Amino acid sequence: MFVRVRTSTLLGVAALPVDVEVDAASGFPRSLLVGLAGGAVQEALVRVGAAVRNLGFKLPSKRITVNLAPADLRKEGTGFDLPIAVALLAACGLLPPRPLEGLHLCGELSLSGEVRPVRGVLPMAVAALRDGARAFLSPAGNALEAAAVEGLVVHPVRHLGEIVAWADGRGRLGAPPGPERQLELPGGALDLRDVAGQGGAKRALEIAAAGDHNLLLFGPPGSGKTMLARRLPGLLPPLGRDEALEATTVHSVAGLLRDRGLLVERPFRAPHHSISDAGLVGGSSTPRPGEVSLAHRGVLFLDELPEFRRHVLESLRQPLEEGDVVLSRAGRTVHYPAEFQLVAAMNPCPCGFLGDPRRACLCGDEQLLRYRRRVSGPILDRIDLHVDVPAVPCEELSLAGQGEGTAEVAARVGRARRLQVERGCANARLRGGALRRTCGLDPAAREVLSRAARRLGLSARAHDRILRVARTIADLEGAARVEARHLLEAVQYRALDRPAATEATEATR
Repeated sequence: MFVRVRTSTLLGVAALPVDVEVDAASGFPRSLLVGLAGGAVQEALVRVGAAVRNLGFKLPSKRITVNLAPADLRKEGTGFDLPIAVALLAACGLLPPRPLEGLHLCGELSLSGEVRPVRGVLPMAVAALRDGARAFLSPAGNALEAAAVEGLVVHPVRHLGEIVAWADGRGRLGAPPGPERQLELPGGALDLRDVAGQGGAKRALEIAAAGDHNLLLFGPPGSGKTMLARRLPGLLPPLGRDEALEATTVHSVAGLLRDRGLLVERPFRAPHHSISDAGLVGGSSTPRPGEVSLAHRGVLFLDELPEFRRHVLESLRQPLEEGDVVLSRAGRTVHYPAEFQLVAAMNPCPCGFLGDPRRACLCGDEQLLRYRRRVSGPILDRIDLHVDVPAVPCEELSLAGQGEGTAEVAARVGRARRLQVERGCANARLRGGALRRTCGLDPAAREVLSRAARRLGLSARAHDRILRVARTIADLEGAARVEARHLLEAVQYRALDRPAATEATEATR
């Protein structure tokens, strides 16, 4: 007997439909799996055979051929176990095939028949809906993410025996998760009020949040750089449904969603500086999303920036400019989204105390130069705001808990963001003619920017980034035009060499 059931395979953050075709015919007993299957898929017949036997069935002595179509598409992962098992039982006459029509299935099988979670169920559910499936049978551990797809009936499955009993009319499939369980509960944002002092850095953090700008915090150890970075997600607007689906899809493909539904908080990723380039931007022989994609629609925090290997940092160039990652492997190319906000932190010198009035710096000029050169100019050029975070005086430490909190600052950020949405995109994403139209300057403001660019030796990219930051500062004020005062503040956030930026600003007044 010939039986076909539907499933899907991952390609980047998308899922492509796959037909699992099983033919059980008379002849010399054997089992053959074809269709460009990867190693984990080839092992499926072993797991399926054990699961079927432990379910109490004895497969007939037949020539069994399993084909995964289309045959020229590479298949990876363990999610083919369940559809192969169901199709095999139906092809051998141990299961009625009619109830399987219009279903999509996925899941890994244990040797006892338990259905285990797999990665990428959310895009598989999207593919099932697009394919017109009447229902989607998902591992119970993935049911919440699958249920995030509106318009699709999702049935959680814990054991292969549940499907057998349902198809025979002896039981029911699991009930779809209720809407109250389909959202991941927010953990609560950290409050900006807990950061003592650092008024200038808090102002820069607000600007970064308002315009989706990249941010570099540099200062001595213990000055609050990490505290500030971890409070940025709380200042950003809540995820919209489309953004939440995009972010959740990447986490699903990476296998990070287990008994979790749609993300409602913006991701915050903080990889260790020992990470590889494949871990940061994605890769390996079987492509997986890296940290830049896991931070999609959220924040990527790189602490101790100069400690990252140089070639790892250089791999950030394309994601920072293009907002996605393209990975090419033999016979396939995959795309992963990577629209994230970069926040980096570094010490001013190897010992960390350059410019600290309380402790003397022990670094020589050569050490300082070598330390600064660990981060290339092109990477620094792609960071909009360079912010000094000095050591906090002891008398200000007792003031933690005072001043503006996250809610007040987030309200201003929200108003500025709404202005940008009306214009089409966040200021950090403005390009070409849209940038010129949005940031039109009067002659006085244009002269201020020209002088600052000459004195700081700014590249064309840095020139445009100052324009974008100035537009964000104007949006926070509700100003219709970018004026000279907005540009003067934006220039202050442009150079690691703070005296040079101050000199350039004073010269333009």
